[in-house]
Amino acid sequence: MKIYLKSNLKNTFTTFLMEKILITGAAGQLGVELTAALASKYGTSNILASDINSESAKKFKSVKFLTLDATDSKHIENIIETENITQIYHLAAILSAKGEDNPLFTWDLNMRSLLGVLEAARKYQLKIFWPSSIAVFGKDTPRTNTPQNPAMIPGTVYGISKQAGEQWCNYYAEKFKVDVRSLRYPGLISYSAQPGGGTTDYAVDIFYKSKEDKKYTCFLSKETRLPMMYMPDAIRATLELMEAPVSEIKTRTSYNVAGVSFTPAELAEEINKHISDFKIFYEPDFRQHIADSWPQSINDEVAEQEWGWKPKYDLKRITIDMLKNIKCETY
Repeated sequence: MKIYLKSNLKNTFTTFLMEKILITGAAGQLGVELTAALASKYGTSNILASDINSESAKKFKSVKFLTLDATDSKHIENIIETENITQIYHLAAILSAKGEDNPLFTWDLNMRSLLGVLEAARKYQLKIFWPSSIAVFGKDTPRTNTPQNPAMIPGTVYGISKQAGEQWCNYYAEKFKVDVRSLRYPGLISYSAQPGGGTTDYAVDIFYKSKEDKKYTCFLSKETRLPMMYMPDAIRATLELMEAPVSEIKTRTSYNVAGVSFTPAELAEEINKHISDFKIFYEPDFRQHIADSWPQSINDEVAEQEWGWKPKYDLKRITIDMLKNIKCETY
């Protein structure tokens, strides 16, 4: 959809592209806040939130909501045509911990949905955002200051699907000139949306339990250091990546992005500065093995050099903001 506006300074017409954005998997931890940010930027009438669960409609009062199975490529193409879609933020996926319960289904959903979206992007010349993850890394990856392109042998089906997805994104970008962009998110921390079954979920759960019960039992060991990112930084990184001129985007697999790295013990210590009687206990489960295969810190120099990425939130700021805004009654 193109709108032509006449300039007041020159007797010429300037062309503006009115973006119309479809978000798949919008009801997830990232999707809820990203939908709100996109609605604020592009206008509520230009955003379509979708999820396979029709009950998710109650999360989206200001934008149009569609019930959508992200593997249904025909339905997606119908939406593209009827709604004049120009961009898709394809967030639908099964995450790391839940994915291990049903590996074949996880692979099928994660890969089939991505390939359907990439084909639609090729056919309709759409711009695509697709999230990758630090789960693409594995046992042979340097765990400290993990570089942009290290050895990758992921240890979960989620990580395998993301690693393969990065290669498909790169393939479609190089062969078909699809403008697909991606970030390798670390663990995401948010007070307004629940986690979706990931290995880094403790960093959200702990804030609820610290206010509600004054105690928390962590499913990772006290010294497990993992890279994390506060949701405002994650949203800003996503929008800055998508707004960057195409000439600046030279990485078409996925960009490393870093926020802050910490252990459960360090997070608990920071919480103790505000809730002095909070106590943490440790009972590592199967997610410990997953966490031990992931990086402890991320090198995101490529994202900084190519499109200017810099995080704003450290552990202190995250803790203060989470404790201020989290609402236990919604947990």
